[in-house]
Amino acid sequence: MTQIKTINPATDTEIAVYDLMNAKAAAEKIEACHAAFLDWRTKTHKDRAPYLRKIAAALRDKADGFAKIMTEETGKLLRDGQTEIALCAQILDYTADHGPEALGDEDRAHAGGEKRGIVAYCPIGVIYSIQPWNFPIYQPVRVLAANLMAGNGVVLKHASICTGSGLMLRDVCVAAGLPEDLFQVVIVDHDVSDGIIEHDLVRGVTMTGSDRAGRHIGQMASKNLKKSVLELGSNDAYLVLEDADIELAVKTCVQGRLFNNGETCVSAKRFVITEKIYDAFTDAFVEQMQAIRMGDPTAEDTQLGPVSSTEQFDTLCKQVTESVEGGAELLCGGTPPERTGQYYPATVLANCQPGTPAYDDELFGPVASIIKAKDDADAMRIANDSRYGLGGGIFSKDEDKAIKLARDHFDTGMVRINSFGTVDPNMPFGGVKDSGFGREHGGFGIKEFVNVKAIYLP
Repeated sequence: MTQIKTINPATDTEIAVYDLMNAKAAAEKIEACHAAFLDWRTKTHKDRAPYLRKIAAALRDKADGFAKIMTEETGKLLRDGQTEIALCAQILDYTADHGPEALGDEDRAHAGGEKRGIVAYCPIGVIYSIQPWNFPIYQPVRVLAANLMAGNGVVLKHASICTGSGLMLRDVCVAAGLPEDLFQVVIVDHDVSDGIIEHDLVRGVTMTGSDRAGRHIGQMASKNLKKSVLELGSNDAYLVLEDADIELAVKTCVQGRLFNNGETCVSAKRFVITEKIYDAFTDAFVEQMQAIRMGDPTAEDTQLGPVSSTEQFDTLCKQVTESVEGGAELLCGGTPPERTGQYYPATVLANCQPGTPAYDDELFGPVASIIKAKDDADAMRIANDSRYGLGGGIFSKDEDKAIKLARDHFDTGMVRINSFGTVDPNMPFGGVKDSGFGREHGGFGIKEFVNVKAIYLP
């Protein structure tokens, strides 16, 4: 294969064709990025901040264009694309505002407090950013903002289905004044990508995607002694405890399952409902899922668009079928409509069993897995009965109880209480277990790819 095509999943029509780069062309991009880094690293953090602000302003100016291409390439709702661009601009501004202080030199005493030391956070070079399609601009921007502020260069390999979005992002960054070679985009296959990881000038690797892909990329990075950050998949559990506000829980869980067409790593995916309120929650949840309007992602009244690709559609169909064959009960949805496009309806599976995709795996689409728990303690046990550990949620009127469960018992990197959301620039983002390692945002991501350097003074 020497070319890739992007396809609109709402219409099944071709958008564009792109030539794949060979290893030599990719290496030239890396070398150019490294050369730009050598100058960029000499700038102070305060010198770098205005570049980020200019990119943020440019993103806001181009929000309509970005939303359009993201909808065309991935099927996300047009308004969700607008929201994504607003978040990206917020992240860039936040990094510009807080980065200089977070990365500033720290005075440290040593030798029992008698001598002075300095801890410096120094840039390391070219960071290879491998990103997925579900948030075509946000995913690369969260890496780009942190590493530009830290003083690094970035080479992006985007998911093939949103190649146009990645190229548009680079063009806008350069037009906003970013040095042309400091942020590069490579269009490569997996073999060339592995070679990029091995390239001597690549100093770190960050990847968002499936745990299967993460294992491969993590192994490649570690074999070459490269620092890596992996943000992988999850099947986040949302617990609805005996004392929960059922109306709030139902409304929030529907939103949490269907946001971004259900294609979000921190979507609410498994709903663990205590026996006492199981029927009341499930009846209301199914009613609201059945009422969801699926259709054209550019239409204002559409609540659910298509999944991102034929491959994603086929995977979802297979997972649902296997789950039902394994004992799950189909309460609504599950039958795709006869229409052009990769449309999958809002679907609810109940009585989901261990050993089936609905219980064990990540269903990346608008399919909810409901699991009954005996009581609150059993709900917590079921939530943690997963190889994943990215996010999760707890619904309870007793906030103190929910905080204690979240802090002391929930084996995930993030927990939402009586709410659903995705990211916030001021809070760390990342997981544990098969959901990966490392953190982004919240001042943590900005230090993932720096040399924490100790300087001793006499």
